[in-house]
Amino acid sequence: MLRPVDQSSPGVAPAQHAPAEAGLHARVLDHLGTAICGGEVAAGSVLNIDDLVERYAVSRSVIREVLRVLASMGFIETRRRVGVLIRPAEAWNVFDPQVIRWRLASAGRMGQLRSITELRTAIEPHAAWLAAGRVDHDEASELVGLAAKMWAAGKAGDEERFLSLDIEFHRRVLAASGNEMFGKLQELVAEVLTGRHHYNLMPHYPDEQALQLHADVAQAIQRRDGERAREAMVRIMEQAFDEMKSMWDQTGEPGR
Repeated sequence: MLRPVDQSSPGVAPAQHAPAEAGLHARVLDHLGTAICGGEVAAGSVLNIDDLVERYAVSRSVIREVLRVLASMGFIETRRRVGVLIRPAEAWNVFDPQVIRWRLASAGRMGQLRSITELRTAIEPHAAWLAAGRVDHDEASELVGLAAKMWAAGKAGDEERFLSLDIEFHRRVLAASGNEMFGKLQELVAEVLTGRHHYNLMPHYPDEQALQLHADVAQAIQRRDGERAREAMVRIMEQAFDEMKSMWDQTGEPGR
């Protein structure tokens, strides 16, 4: 069953900050998306358009557009004589940044963090290895500079700046790999780092070893030492797992 709409909830965009139609669409989309990801609307359930129009007090055109977006994400399908059917999680486009955002806002947050970190562990170390062989001098110097700024922000406890720099650091490593498919993963990385920050799943002061490892990655790439860059990035991923595990152990939230 759908819970009442709460525009202050994580992941729900307040309608008043956008033109009326777009704001209504965003509000309904976020509410339905988080409800599906959170299991409040179970796979196999049937949505009725007229019920949704009444519930959200919006036009049929807004509901149709919301359903079109949900269908594009694999959340729903329309069947003749049945209606709008909720599809199982296996059908979702789990690489869509908005789906990741909704899953991070749900009770399955830790499982989502685990799955993305496992993906990052498979991809980012190899991206660092590739970057060491493909990066140009200016890109490498900028990466070293970013690592230094991360160190300063981390030591100062400036969480917002550290988050922004961390996202940019990993974006640049993925881009410097020269692999356009790796580069497209930057949005997923940004979502998981932002989610960890938003839900207090990062330490206020980053561990000094984590700061050093980012510097090690940058310096190894600058020296064109692919193996060292790979090894340091693997250790960053391992440390991320360790940080999250200690936090979900404290909260009792499952990691799977």
